Amino acid sequence: MGKATRTLQAVDGLDLDVGAGEIVGLLGPNGAGKTTTLRMLTTLLRPTSGTAIVAGHDIARAPVEVRKRIGYVAQRGATNPGAMAGTEVADHGRLYGLSRTDARARTEALLSALDLDGVWARPCAALSGGQRRRLDIAMGLVHGPSLVFLDEPTAGLDPQSRANLWNHIKELRDRDGLTVVLTTHYLDEADALSDRLVIIDHGKVVSQGSPDDLKRSVSGDLLSFLLGDTADAERAGAVIRSFAVDGELAAGEGVSVRVRNAEEALPAILHDLDGAGVRIAGVQMRRPTLDDVFLTITGRSLRDAPGN
Repeated sequence: MGKATRTLQAVDGLDLDVGAGEIVGLLGPNGAGKTTTLRMLTTLLRPTSGTAIVAGHDIARAPVEVRKRIGYVAQRGATNPGAMAGTEVADHGRLYGLSRTDARARTEALLSALDLDGVWARPCAALSGGQRRRLDIAMGLVHGPSLVFLDEPTAGLDPQSRANLWNHIKELRDRDGLTVVLTTHYLDEADALSDRLVIIDHGKVVSQGSPDDLKRSVSGDLLSFLLGDTADAERAGAVIRSFAVDGELAAGEGVSVRVRNAEEALPAILHDLDGAGVRIAGVQMRRPTLDDVFLTITGRSLRDAPGN
């Protein structure tokens, strides 16, 4: 008797809209359906049901038209280590139908925009990790797509190279109006790059919004007040409690409270504390992190899941 088989539904009724010129980050624990979603949207995997319009065309009915209009940068890259960097990008453009002249001009412009001047005649294998990743992006953009999909664009890069690549991605959006959909396991990257985050778990969108909106929605900002006189703790608590998201206070050397929007709440809290005769020696603010968001929404940290 053969082993029983089990059907895995990696994506289950996922509903996703991406506007022109947006940078949208797809986040979720491993196995949440991010890679499957990306493969379907880039026509590498045919969906079993549902529809998706990418760059104006149906991914099932007109996959070739979709491919003409999108760029895709895989996590492991696609450059030939032995090929010359500039030739590799230009040849990729030729595969999309660009003339030799246009492919060279487009490659030169991209290499300059991505701080890769002078690498044309260098083998891809001789480039640094950050340079190779920027070369991957140049290959994904050489045919002039309006939409590019980036799968873990900075995986394996050092912090300086990652931050440098973030700036390049933002510049491409700001200068060329490029729309970007990316997956990442770096929460600081998602926070720094994305206009909007879409959190996927068990094949469904479980939450979405700007990084700041998502963080505020979880538990609010934490404001901690250091009191000039600890005897004022009870009066301070009575004032601050009315601003609390959940009515709870934390005591220590001062009083701490979670509020929906610290910038808006702080002036009013200080005004009321002053009116109550409470002297404040210092104030600290801590915003929720994206890991707090993940823990609240999915019940686990993004880093808790085992690797692929």
